[in-house]
Amino acid sequence: MRVLGVDPGLTRCGLGVVDGTGGRQVRCVTYGVIRTPPDDEVSRRLLRVADGVREAIAEHRPDVVAVERVFSQTNVRTVMGTAQASGVVALVAAQAGLRVVFHTPSEVKAAVTGSGLAGKEQVTAMVTRLLGLVDKPRPADAADALALAICHCWRGPMLERMAEAKATSERQARAHRARLAEAVTKGK
Repeated sequence: MRVLGVDPGLTRCGLGVVDGTGGRQVRCVTYGVIRTPPDDEVSRRLLRVADGVREAIAEHRPDVVAVERVFSQTNVRTVMGTAQASGVVALVAAQAGLRVVFHTPSEVKAAVTGSGLAGKEQVTAMVTRLLGLVDKPRPADAADALALAICHCWRGPMLERMAEAKATSERQARAHRARLAEAVTKGK
């Protein structure tokens, strides 16, 4: 499975592409950031994010896009920009016919480091080690994007099986309720 991990942001939007080769083996394909000038209009910055994600999808052909779920921050302006960038990423991925999954920061940290409270340096160090990289991915947004991709490589198959099981259970429950309703109707 090839995963495009995206750490959304307006000033720096981290991108990381990872191949999951089964089990816990992962391989780095590429990583980087999309940068936008803070003094540009928000619409132009979002367009640059969209173009960069579209280029990454076209070049690397991921199977799925994993995006960091926006969480509450004290700086409303920052969270708004992050949420806007996240929405643009999801839209571009959906237009490309890709499934988009969201992972919380603590979920990603726990998957990569074993602790949902790990700091950025711990995440970067583990990403470097897990992917066998010579140098630490910089800036931290790129390391975070790689961590998102690794997290999904490891947790994605389980999440898909759980979603399939839930859908099957719901179908069976609907069929059972329909049979019960039919039995009640016949019994009257």
